[in-house]
Amino acid sequence: MNTIEAIMNRKSIRKYTDQPIDEEAIQTILKAGMSGPTCVNARDWQFIVVQKEEVLNQMADANGRPAEPLRKAKLGILICGNTDLAFKGAKDYWVIDGAIAGQNMILAAEDLGIGSVWLGTWPQMNRVEGLQKLLWLPENLIPHSIIAFGYPAEDPDKSSKPVFEENKVTYIR
Repeated sequence: MNTIEAIMNRKSIRKYTDQPIDEEAIQTILKAGMSGPTCVNARDWQFIVVQKEEVLNQMADANGRPAEPLRKAKLGILICGNTDLAFKGAKDYWVIDGAIAGQNMILAAEDLGIGSVWLGTWPQMNRVEGLQKLLWLPENLIPHSIIAFGYPAEDPDKSSKPVFEENKVTYIR
């Protein structure tokens, strides 16, 4: 699959089969996340890789109802911002850096035939604090988002979102 295909075909998958995700695929997904740009190359993210069912369920509890897909996922990756590494001139760039890493992981999973769904955490502080407490994270690691991964047990309607909406573009020429 080429990059454009992965971008255009990607859909949020919330139901998964029981098929485990092998270590090579997990490493590929993580490498994709680490391959994105970060502000001044700060690389200010940290990834918590969770495969243990009990912890995935606890993460779903901590992150609220939209995180229910974690209960059937074979893998969850919590993306955190490391404020100790963030750009000193504008520390909040860690949020954008985490989002870029997450999108890269989602696109890598699409290419590997693995479904995923992005589960927002930051800036909802009850979710942030719940995950920090659950996973005993130090103060400098701030939960950004969780991505649930698994082999798809559903085939979402591919026509569900328009690819291009002309009314959302302004050209200055």
